[in-house]
Amino acid sequence: MSKSYSNRLPQLDGGLFLTDGGIETTLIFLDGIDLPYFAAFDLMKTEDGRAALTRYYERYIAIALSDGTGFIFESPTWRASSDWGALLGYSRDDIAAVNRDAIALMRELQAKHDASRLSMVVSGCVGPRGDGYDPGQMMSPDEAESYHTHQIGAFADAKADMVTAITMTNANEAIGITRAAMKAGMPVAISFTTETDGRLPTGQSLADAIAEVDEATGAGPVYYMINCAHPNHFMSALPAGENWTKRVRGLRCNASKRSHQELNDSPDLDAGDPIELGSQYRELLQRPPQINVLGGCCGTDHRHIACISQACRSALAA
Repeated sequence: MSKSYSNRLPQLDGGLFLTDGGIETTLIFLDGIDLPYFAAFDLMKTEDGRAALTRYYERYIAIALSDGTGFIFESPTWRASSDWGALLGYSRDDIAAVNRDAIALMRELQAKHDASRLSMVVSGCVGPRGDGYDPGQMMSPDEAESYHTHQIGAFADAKADMVTAITMTNANEAIGITRAAMKAGMPVAISFTTETDGRLPTGQSLADAIAEVDEATGAGPVYYMINCAHPNHFMSALPAGENWTKRVRGLRCNASKRSHQELNDSPDLDAGDPIELGSQYRELLQRPPQINVLGGCCGTDHRHIACISQACRSALAA
């Protein structure tokens, strides 16, 4: 029997929660699967694809079970919104269905791995309407709310515990997603991406982006995260002791120290150093001490998450 946590997310009460790594880069570079437009959700349409996704998540579940941490299932739906779906031949109804199906798969995995032993949260993953590295032509908050309501509504229908918006490049889109989630009655986490200078691709600072979203939504997000950047890129932008950093609870860093442009142009996978990455996460946990949701992004896989878990569990124990 799977559990639902939408009324009170357990990660808000502390304790270490792991999530997965860079799903698209793992499936493409390590598993040899073709993903047009980085659309992992497209694998849901075949049995082989669903099996590949199941294998992917079970690597991370095994770490959480072994280490006694919580776990957050982030659905493979980063690209499963209307514009991206249309590029792959999906109608709006098809896109709604695949988002619901993805949440159902996460629930199946939750139930299979005895959710009574650990807190396992099911999150509906929302990606940007445009590119995850480049804000491009930005929407207004109202336009963003209208666009993302369709996908978030599917997550609400499927009874996901929460929504997580990954690789947000600008405050406007984050505001729209937050408003859409709040209207659907769903907790929402916003994860911003930064460039090598620790700022959003728009040039805005993390502090200002979080303040803008909070002001526009009445502090709507349950917490914020940082993802798709190496710790070296944003450590200086996350100073210890500043009040706004208390809103940051999660990290999903890149293994690579390359810039977004370098990653975009690279034909290979830069997996970095999993042990070094784990030690950098441990250092980051000393800054905003409430950070407890830990995963990875581009170039990371289960090896990195195992090292992050080991390093951070020992830090929390100390």
